[in-house]
Amino acid sequence: MTTLRGLGQLTRMEIKLYFREFFAVFFNLGFPLIMLFLFGSIYGNTPNPFFGGYGSVDVLTPAYLAMLIGTSGLLTMTISVSTYRELGVLRRYKATPLSPQTLLFAQLLAVFLMLVLGVVLLLVCAKLIFHLRFNGSALSVTGAFLLSSLSFFSLGFVLAGLMPSARSAQAAAMIIYFPMLFLSGAAIPREVLPAAVRRVAQVLPMTHVVNLLRGLWIGEPWGRHLTEVLVLAAVAAVGLIVAVKTFRWE
Repeated sequence: MTTLRGLGQLTRMEIKLYFREFFAVFFNLGFPLIMLFLFGSIYGNTPNPFFGGYGSVDVLTPAYLAMLIGTSGLLTMTISVSTYRELGVLRRYKATPLSPQTLLFAQLLAVFLMLVLGVVLLLVCAKLIFHLRFNGSALSVTGAFLLSSLSFFSLGFVLAGLMPSARSAQAAAMIIYFPMLFLSGAAIPREVLPAAVRRVAQVLPMTHVVNLLRGLWIGEPWGRHLTEVLVLAAVAAVGLIVAVKTFRWE
């Protein structure tokens, strides 16, 4: 009971700290909305052959979910954990009744809750302003969202464990994140990308998140996305194993 109470208090504290970081708030809550309004205003949301007969917002919104997942897992999580380790926060928790693992879980829970908040804001705005359509299964999309989140959060822990400092962890996360963001179809519609770029982007985990979420969003079956599922599951599994072996408390 004490651990649960402490976890709740830590999670609330982490959420408060989260809202004090302009960078985290902007990229997790603001940037996807800017992209939605930008491309929604350009293309509208009427069915368009350019987007396979769907409206632009109908296919871009699930792609922006991938953007949110990447931002939370690769940027926010990596920077937060590596900063706490560098400042000695994790080490000091060893002297308290609450373990460092509890702090990490509270941080993970806070970041995930903020990710969910970003998703809700995005979906509400897309629905109210651009009349977003959804033809898939909410359960399937939720499952894909959780799998994708697990994959990118595990990558975040890997970077936090491998990088020697918070600054190097932040730099590495950005170097990995931003090319994926613009090549995977998460920020820029993949339909406008050259065919060669789309082929190269198939090696990027975020591309598989975009493909999986976009497909399930319009009602495609899981069977059409076995490659994406296998890749993301492998990233999650390998990432967790590497994170456990490389993570440092101080």
